[in-house]
Amino acid sequence: MSAGVLGAADLARIEADLAATDDLLEKNYPGDSGVRQPIHTAYVPADRFTPSLPAAWGAAALAQAGGVSGLEALAGRLGLAQPEELAGLVAAKLEREPLEDLRLDFEDGYGDRGDEAEDAAAITAAEQVAQAVAAGAAPPFIGIRFKCFEAPTRGRGLRTLDLFVSTLARAGELPEGLVLTLPKVTTIAQVRAMVFTCERLEAALSLPAGRLRFEVQMETPQLILAADGTVPSAALIHAGDGRVSSLHYGTYDYSASLGIAAAYQSMEHPAADYAKNVMQVAIAGTGVHLSDGSTNILPLGDAEQVETAWALHARLVRRHLERGIYQGWDLHENQLVTRYLATYAFYREGFAAAAVRLRNYVHHLESAIMDEPATAKALANFIRRGLVCGALTAAEVTSATGISLTTLESIALARATQTEDVNV
Repeated sequence: MSAGVLGAADLARIEADLAATDDLLEKNYPGDSGVRQPIHTAYVPADRFTPSLPAAWGAAALAQAGGVSGLEALAGRLGLAQPEELAGLVAAKLEREPLEDLRLDFEDGYGDRGDEAEDAAAITAAEQVAQAVAAGAAPPFIGIRFKCFEAPTRGRGLRTLDLFVSTLARAGELPEGLVLTLPKVTTIAQVRAMVFTCERLEAALSLPAGRLRFEVQMETPQLILAADGTVPSAALIHAGDGRVSSLHYGTYDYSASLGIAAAYQSMEHPAADYAKNVMQVAIAGTGVHLSDGSTNILPLGDAEQVETAWALHARLVRRHLERGIYQGWDLHENQLVTRYLATYAFYREGFAAAAVRLRNYVHHLESAIMDEPATAKALANFIRRGLVCGALTAAEVTSATGISLTTLESIALARATQTEDVNV
């Protein structure tokens, strides 16, 4: 065999040329960290929160649906498969963990009530959150949305953020699932300002560096296309110094900013899809999550109005799940019914096929579908998400895939070579 022509010096040259690329990929595109992503974020005006609110929302939603039998009947009317199984799982979820993520809103849902009232509300909100966490009554993720960093509201937003975080920190250790929401972002400079704010709060409150992270609400066209033709929604993630946890699409502010008539503002408008497609590409490989927005058609009114709103919400939830967006906003307790029914149906309907393909991949079984590592990762992630939110049970997963939950996790996160289950 003839010898190759590339030598050690050539490799060294290429290594040197690509050192910056290697550093960029390691620092800016670390992949999925494995941190749980909630399937929804519920919003309530900040002054309405009490430790009993999550349980009250769950009970009200279950009552609105008519209990387990009502959930089963609704699942059937929505055309969802396995209505009996769905009803049992969703009822259990509404009793056990009715809210996965809750945002106490000091922005649009709160308004301008004067500085004295908002100061008091910010302190009270922190105290209530601390009580809920101590009592085990808080959702896994909880936090506030404060007013934006545009000039008219900047000072007010910063003061509310400061009062809330400071009061919460002084009450004890910060909740593990603390989430801060920066709304109506238009420039990367506003993200840098938030990074600075987090650094100052950490230093003043003796918090570990990097403890405070935040999500960015994409509600302006300037985050999709800047004046210089760049895409700030991608750049801001990397300017966030590892603190940006999620990008959230804001349905109505964004639609209005484009001049779309109110009757046509929707999560499924082509303009909305374009913005979310850009955001989805921006977060790929970064470990940052993506959330869809909300529908303002609420399940309220007479029976027909409630049924129509439920059908719309269920369809929109399924729509963003199919497009690879695994989180959305809920604005009313009655939306929990279709949030969980539609989400659980999505995972249960796709589970059997995904489990077989993953089992064949891990155990090297003959199959008409030849899956590669990247597809196996997607299959494992699909099952893992269904397991975490409660749509699937651990027993179902291990039985159908023939692998342990540890191996499922390692495939989903591409963290290690999976060997322990190959001969199961």
